[in-house]
Amino acid sequence: MFDTYRITRETDLYNLHTHTQYCDGHAPMEDFVTEAIELGFTHLGITPHSPISIESPCNMSREQVDEYFAEMERLRRTYGHRINLYTAMEIDYVSVGDGPASDYFQQMPLDYRIGSVHFIPSIGNPEVMVNIDGKFPDFKVRMGKYFDGDIEYVVKTFYSQMMAMVDEGGFEIVGHMDKIGFNASQYRDGIDEEPWYDKLVIDLFENIMDHHMVIEINTKAWLQRNRFYPNLKYFGMLKRFNAPVVVNSDAHYPTLLNSGRMEAIKLLNVL
Repeated sequence: MFDTYRITRETDLYNLHTHTQYCDGHAPMEDFVTEAIELGFTHLGITPHSPISIESPCNMSREQVDEYFAEMERLRRTYGHRINLYTAMEIDYVSVGDGPASDYFQQMPLDYRIGSVHFIPSIGNPEVMVNIDGKFPDFKVRMGKYFDGDIEYVVKTFYSQMMAMVDEGGFEIVGHMDKIGFNASQYRDGIDEEPWYDKLVIDLFENIMDHHMVIEINTKAWLQRNRFYPNLKYFGMLKRFNAPVVVNSDAHYPTLLNSGRMEAIKLLNVL
């Protein structure tokens, strides 16, 4: 696996969270590889949204997995002398036994795994899993349709899912650990500043540290939303506990491979 850094340096040009044609990315893998080389990257990890047990237009299918591995091998043969390429996945945690720790994902020859939560059970019907990621207008509709407008249920369930995923393990990097904070704060202004919300984040952080996992600083939303995941206010906690981190752009377009990364690294290093 790619070596992680306790405190990343401005000279580190890598991205370990990249989405291409095999999920909801917007360009072929090769375009990301050539762009990374052009930018002077030394490491690039491709992480399609994993096959999932529920319906999702954003996740790759099981039928695509072999093709993905074959294409990664081709790209390694073609570009491996110019950049280190890593075959990986962002694996959704859905429920107990249905996530990164499952035999299906553990048997895959992956260089590393990112564990993430994008779906939580609806109120009143835990078998219906609802996407709480994505754009706020869609989130707002789902709040009324699946959650009876109960934003505290959504936030608490998201963090409960994250805690369960960390406890089960089977992955190395925790993806966008507090991503619910943005949509939740749009739905109820200031919710992510309330003490009970902070406690959920801190409890999750401590659990991640207890399990010796790497925390992703996800910079995808920095340019448009002025927000990192975890939120900037938690950077001091990362530094104080000397938490292992990677700074990823969660790129869906080749031109955004380095988006927000330098800003996050600079802010980390001035704390």
